[in-house]
Amino acid sequence: MHIQSIPMWEGTGNNYAYLVIDDKSKEAVIIDPANPPEVLPVLKERTESGAIKLSTIMNTHHHHDHAGGNKEILKHFPLPIFGGKNCDSVTNTPAHKSTFSVGESIKVTALHTPCHTQDSICYFFEDGADRAVFTGDTLFIGGCGRFFEGNADEMHKALNETLASLPDDTKVYPGHEYTKGNVRFAKRVLENDAIKKLEEFAQNNKETQGKFTIGDEKQHNVFMRVNLTAPQDPSIQQLVGYEKPVDVMRALREMKDRA
Repeated sequence: MHIQSIPMWEGTGNNYAYLVIDDKSKEAVIIDPANPPEVLPVLKERTESGAIKLSTIMNTHHHHDHAGGNKEILKHFPLPIFGGKNCDSVTNTPAHKSTFSVGESIKVTALHTPCHTQDSICYFFEDGADRAVFTGDTLFIGGCGRFFEGNADEMHKALNETLASLPDDTKVYPGHEYTKGNVRFAKRVLENDAIKKLEEFAQNNKETQGKFTIGDEKQHNVFMRVNLTAPQDPSIQQLVGYEKPVDVMRALREMKDRA
């Protein structure tokens, strides 16, 4: 499995589209190709050279900066679109925990994670021992998405049940490069070695996608340290004034929104 990141709207939205390729068959999917002027040149070069056989467009949720490029992409690549029910021109909404294949080697599991939007889907890719999850605006490196269409209970379930249950070595590919801001907030909430390590990496690297795992997120992401069944941080509870995980999640998000 080969993953090519395609940065979009650098300096403003700092989005990522992702081209995921099955090494054996060259079959490929494109995830969240929201800005066609930046994505189409890559897709055309790779397909025309024979490097890939593009088979599917995938969306993590319906927001314009993730699914807004679908119609233009379809003009050049008339393919099925997998995504939430509210995504533009969607043809297939995979059920929660349903699976499908990309090429000969990649197994994909759709994980419904409603909160940021109610149609949010994360995609867990497995190719042998190589694992990656594409999390859209649900999970960021060191942070999580705003609760635009959901609540703290839903985000707690999405992060600390659904995504936390993935193997710890699963690499995380979020929808945006927000790591520096997430680190600034995390340091207000908690100081640990994992957050210091993330801060150092973010200061020295422009891109952080795919460089950290679910296991890492459990250490440096304060939104994944609210669960009382996991090693709990009393300092977080004391800071927000709550003990129950959902209440801690709600308070942390409100703090981040005000930051």
